[in-house]
Amino acid sequence: MRRWMALFIAALAIASGAIAQDAQLRRLESGADAAGWEAVGRLNIGGTGFCTGALIASNLVLTAGHCLFDKATGERIDHTRVEFLAGWRNGRASAYRNVRRAVIHPDYAHAGHASSEGVRNDLALLELNHPIRNGKIIPFETAARPRRGAKVGVVSYGTGRSEAPSLQELCSVLAQQDGLLVTSCSVEFGSSGAPIFVIDQGRAQIVSVVSAKAEVEGKAVSLGTSLGAPLARLQAELVAQRDDVSPRISGGTRRDTGAKFIKP
Repeated sequence: MRRWMALFIAALAIASGAIAQDAQLRRLESGADAAGWEAVGRLNIGGTGFCTGALIASNLVLTAGHCLFDKATGERIDHTRVEFLAGWRNGRASAYRNVRRAVIHPDYAHAGHASSEGVRNDLALLELNHPIRNGKIIPFETAARPRRGAKVGVVSYGTGRSEAPSLQELCSVLAQQDGLLVTSCSVEFGSSGAPIFVIDQGRAQIVSVVSAKAEVEGKAVSLGTSLGAPLARLQAELVAQRDDVSPRISGGTRRDTGAKFIKP
């Protein structure tokens, strides 16, 4: 299993203007296709690029830690210059929010390049300036990391598909190691922070967040950080930064809104 530590890894934050396309993903361009996925949104990063994020509470967005660092300088980005566009599709979002606070996992060290150690703690939690209370934008539950061989899916934005989210269903968990989740999901620059889902009894639950893409024996894979204890630590860090009471993230409040994997 240690061979996973020798992966060729590339961080997935994107600078504006890059061009690419991933034909393996299905764009969710219509309202019917995107139904149930509106809590996934594009994060515009200080006018220089974008990542993907997902609501896990009415005012909390989960994403990758490296999205909050300037790709050119390595400096921490002012989080007040980050905007969350929930359900961004074809020039419009279902909700627009700025970021009030942001916490990055305390053990994440931004090195300017992706590494196995960095991926392990590549997680950030953003508190929005106002909660999103919209009947069709329902925050996602989180769940324990899936076993090897489990079927997962990912909804993300990326180069060449920045104007609508794209869905890949039924990719597989290839391995787990030291807090890393290795999947066969297809991701591209801009997919950083994208939620990796399992579907449990008709409900989409986030089990990981995309951190990087990699290559093993000529095959593309994606890497994500496990949730559980790392997410709990982020929540505690956020509580420590503010005076008001943190909203609880419930494991059973999300309704079945019709979110589903669509066969391409």
